[in-house]
Amino acid sequence: MDQPDTLPQIDHQHATFTDGLTLECGVHLPRHTVAYRTYGRLNAERSNAILACHALTGDQYLAETNPLTGKPGWWEQVVGPGRPVDTDRFFVICANVLGGCMGSTGPRDPGPDGTPWGTDFPPITIRDMVRAQKRLIEHLGIARLFAVIGGSMGGMQVLDWAAAYPDAVFSAIPVATASYHSAKNIAFHEVGRQAIFADPDFQEGRYWQSARIPARGLAVARMAAHITYLSEQALTRKFGRKVQAGPAGSLFGEMFQVESYLHHQGSTFVRRFDANSYLTITRAMDYFDLAAEHGGDLAAAFRGSRTRFCVVSFSSDWLFPTAESRAIARALNRAAANVSFVEIASDKGHDAFLLDEPDFHRTLAGFLAGCAEHAGLAG
Repeated sequence: MDQPDTLPQIDHQHATFTDGLTLECGVHLPRHTVAYRTYGRLNAERSNAILACHALTGDQYLAETNPLTGKPGWWEQVVGPGRPVDTDRFFVICANVLGGCMGSTGPRDPGPDGTPWGTDFPPITIRDMVRAQKRLIEHLGIARLFAVIGGSMGGMQVLDWAAAYPDAVFSAIPVATASYHSAKNIAFHEVGRQAIFADPDFQEGRYWQSARIPARGLAVARMAAHITYLSEQALTRKFGRKVQAGPAGSLFGEMFQVESYLHHQGSTFVRRFDANSYLTITRAMDYFDLAAEHGGDLAAAFRGSRTRFCVVSFSSDWLFPTAESRAIARALNRAAANVSFVEIASDKGHDAFLLDEPDFHRTLAGFLAGCAEHAGLAG
């Protein structure tokens, strides 16, 4: 793989908090920045705000052209005028997570010695990400969010928001997620991390010193992860066993189309994502276990909550299977919370929440409309 250019610096919309943030690990960041984007208009009562939480490799550009890649926003099918999350009605906020590489404080930022943190960036948790988002929401003058919504790692953030700040969340929509990261998923993450570590260009995490990127290792990490985002049916439908001409010098002169697809995923990923951020954020997902701080009782995390929940899963998602969403819904029922649960029939796998899935879109629109009625939001 050719050595790509290092990630360019972009002047992202952001809020910087000079009093810093103390992380769950005990380390105090002397200042921290949250990069974010907003869509729609906040109403006079400041009651129509929706926080959209992105997944592992997402960012804040969910409903517009991404300034780094030039590609459409990752949730343009869901967020926008007349979309399921209607920006003619709602004010939507999306923030790059703490530890990210699109403007929020992370491993690329200067550490105490003035050089990038790199692998010295302190370990963070999903709760740390949520606390950083809470600072942003307060900065924007919003006391209570109408909804928090997100899929995959974004869904973990939704659950943590509802558990940590129940009075600040009217409704919550965790999608294709779980209340803890399974051993299987931790194992896939570790394979990716080891691929990054094994790349000679990683240089113990200080690759910026030679203006290089551990491109091969990061690409393999992305390839391995991407396999888990698709179902067997989706892979078969898209590629089957079809072959095509291979790159110049390839051993057999041809390659399977699924190989070409994975190579493309890897090569484009290294041009937009930082390896140390990948290490940091995957670890945060691995640490996530919402029931652990409540003696193993997930229901205790939500007891007494007045938040309205809609838990969504997809039938072919084997990364976060429906059983894990059902466990969340059952815990919410035990906590006497207001909860709806929907399994969407889809053969698109985990990535279904990012794709054109009409039943999912109808579910979102219907739930938000019902919540808006209960909240007294004008149509």
